[in-house]
Amino acid sequence: MIKDYQYQKELRDSYDFCIIGGGPAGITLALRLAGSGWSVVLVEGGGHEYSQRSQALYTCPSSALDAYAHETRLRFLGGTSNHWAGRCRPFEPSDFAVPPVGNLPGWPIAFSEVERYLAGAMAIVDLPAGSGFTPINGALNGGEFDADRFLLSPPTRFAQKYAEDLRESDGLDLFINCNCVDLEFAPTSGRIAAVVVSDYDRNRERLRAKNFILATGAIENARQLLNSESLVAHGIVSRDGFVGRCFMEHLNVDMGTFILQEGQRTEPSQYFTTEAFTSAYQSGKGNITTTVLSEVRTYGMTARVKGFFENLMCEIGAAHKIDYIAKFNCPGDGVISTLIEQFPSVNSRISLLNERDELGVAKVSIHWELSPADRHTIKSIGLEMAKRFAETGLGFVKLNDYVYDTSVPLNMTPHAHHMGTTRMAATPEQGVVDTNCRVFGTDNLYIAGSSIFSTGGACNPTMPLLQFALRLADHLNEKMRSLASSYS
Repeated sequence: MIKDYQYQKELRDSYDFCIIGGGPAGITLALRLAGSGWSVVLVEGGGHEYSQRSQALYTCPSSALDAYAHETRLRFLGGTSNHWAGRCRPFEPSDFAVPPVGNLPGWPIAFSEVERYLAGAMAIVDLPAGSGFTPINGALNGGEFDADRFLLSPPTRFAQKYAEDLRESDGLDLFINCNCVDLEFAPTSGRIAAVVVSDYDRNRERLRAKNFILATGAIENARQLLNSESLVAHGIVSRDGFVGRCFMEHLNVDMGTFILQEGQRTEPSQYFTTEAFTSAYQSGKGNITTTVLSEVRTYGMTARVKGFFENLMCEIGAAHKIDYIAKFNCPGDGVISTLIEQFPSVNSRISLLNERDELGVAKVSIHWELSPADRHTIKSIGLEMAKRFAETGLGFVKLNDYVYDTSVPLNMTPHAHHMGTTRMAATPEQGVVDTNCRVFGTDNLYIAGSSIFSTGGACNPTMPLLQFALRLADHLNEKMRSLASSYS
């Protein structure tokens, strides 16, 4: 059933599972675990719809690069699936087999561990069974770029699609407007004993469960851990350790312009770096989308439409995000957009601030920067793409100077794909969660979502995070069944 915690404080004495966060990962886990017969409570800090009061709790300043954290997340039931575009692409075997550039390890598990959950994840986001991830248009011949392969979900809005299941599932309680404000760790047992939840008037109570799962996104998962005084006091979380570090994004770089040769196809084309390319260049992966623009005449209705969008973008402070598109007015000219992998780096991190939010919880800030390896990836992809365009007779590319000159400041925007702040690792010296997504040093605290990503690859994170959620549900089911049999 679904209840509004602001008015209905009817928690049970205890649950088998408490899941914090009602986005794609949290909803998936709640329905899977409740469907297996366990008692589950899903607590979501927001309501059924967007509200400024809830969204304000996501205020998060950035330094170095701007991550637009407040603007790119949604704090209500369904999470960021409420504005997800639906693009789905799974990880590749090489994402798990090839360690990232730098001194951090990659994934501590094999690709097969998540690959077997692909069909289940596809069903969750309404992709037909047996659908192949087929090439989108042609490849750039030569071995450096393949045609990209992805599928588009309708897109699935989790709060809407699964509303009846959330209301009717036996054993599942869903509380909206129910904010987790503390995690209470009991050192004698090595377990989280309870979480403290609050309504918007700061009425608080302890919520008890056998197992707890954080599924609030990469920024908030780290924030919850860093805010827990008991986890910090007993050494489970160090505010100078890995919690909050290795924040990763996908990079949309303004590469430059291109002009197609006469007779070439003008439909948008999608390219993806091959393993041979990333191996040869020791670079990250990337998607490149080339789009030819038609002539834009600025008179009559078109002029009014352009004026409307110019005013709108200025009012919301996003004019720079569309500037590189708006400046092209010549038929045949094209724009190049990217989705480029960023390597994990301890220098990009979530940190606590002294300031507290409306609920009394310490706010966080993001320091997000690119490493020399990231700039090398951008340069390698840009130069090779321009070379292949010319050699294959597609056309001519004019790269912006900062693509090939890494001393020049980069013009880029993020994709709102927050990853890596509670990374999976083989040991606590290299990450935050173990191979089963359990927080090191605890017996019953788990993390779901893209914050566990050891590396981000160059695919949208929704499909992989759902695969990991299904894998975690299987592990927790097995754990609970094993415990039950040991007592019988």
